[in-house]
Amino acid sequence: MDSRAALDTTIAVVTPENIAFDYQLAGPCRRLPAYLIDCGVRWGVIILVMIALTFAGILSSAGGYSSFYLAAGFILYFLISWFYGTVLETYFNGRTVGKWACGIRAIDTEGRPISGKRALLRNLLRIADMFPLVTLSTFFVEAPNILFIPTGMIGLLTMMSTSRMQRLGDLAAGTMVIVDERGWRLPVAKVDDPRVPALASFFPGDYRVSRSMAKTLAIYAERRHYLTPARRREIARHLAIPLIDRFDFRPDVDPDLLMYALYYQVFLSDSSGEVADLGPLAGFSPLRRDQNKPRGLMGDSTNPISTAAHGSKPNSTPRAGGNMPATAAMGKTVVAQQRSEATSQTSDKNIGTVQPRTTRQEE
Repeated sequence: MDSRAALDTTIAVVTPENIAFDYQLAGPCRRLPAYLIDCGVRWGVIILVMIALTFAGILSSAGGYSSFYLAAGFILYFLISWFYGTVLETYFNGRTVGKWACGIRAIDTEGRPISGKRALLRNLLRIADMFPLVTLSTFFVEAPNILFIPTGMIGLLTMMSTSRMQRLGDLAAGTMVIVDERGWRLPVAKVDDPRVPALASFFPGDYRVSRSMAKTLAIYAERRHYLTPARRREIARHLAIPLIDRFDFRPDVDPDLLMYALYYQVFLSDSSGEVADLGPLAGFSPLRRDQNKPRGLMGDSTNPISTAAHGSKPNSTPRAGGNMPATAAMGKTVVAQQRSEATSQTSDKNIGTVQPRTTRQEE
């Protein structure tokens, strides 16, 4: 059996936010067309600038400004030739026209956007990657020897010898070129709050978040442990308001808990379709249509769900859903609500609230 593994051009980069991105490295076959496109664009801009300066010099030749336009042409030619890639990669997220057309871009080796200093360094050293140079007479005997053609063998050999496919300019600047389609994965954040799966059960099972929202949830779940409760609610409120309106949650639902529940629903919930066992939190509803349900998802320690998390155990129906009245066979329904107090005085002193227990009786 052949045990040789296929060539893998994927590299994992862990960002400072502890999010791991999988990048596909751009090889020579994708970078060469981008370079040729950039050469065409660069020379097109240079030709247009030279034509414009030539006409301007002709029109102002009587005033003695022709030498000024000639000097301006040489300066613009130098700036465009050497700083075309630097400017575009700095201000367009590591992309030039050629890179954009070929679906690649330059980033640093830590996965962050390329800076101006790195872009300048990698573009200034491009000339070294183009060596050795050969004259046109190498291919055509009658051609003059003053025309040089870059072979790019130095850059090609360097790319093939490095794990990130970096040429000399990339090695010096600490950059790499990747395909602009990245897959990312995240370390799983531990969820130990029993209210989270309870609230997550109210999101539709077929609800899918966008890619940017998934990344936001991942970063929020990783950083929320370093924030105070008030700061969590302040940050989460902007993202929670559209969810409250869309899924008809009560406006007093804790936004931090809602975002954490959505993170649990997207990344951690069981996709088998089985109803999660909510234990003592079953029967509590945060929806507007269930206004007579106990307040359980407000996020403070004096509400029933918080006390349930501390050990009180209400007796209720096992389904966390709407508050539907029971209907008798003859069409007559009597709903009786009973309240029982906690038996432990220690629990009453520590918690300060009593768990409600709802039972339904039918006549």
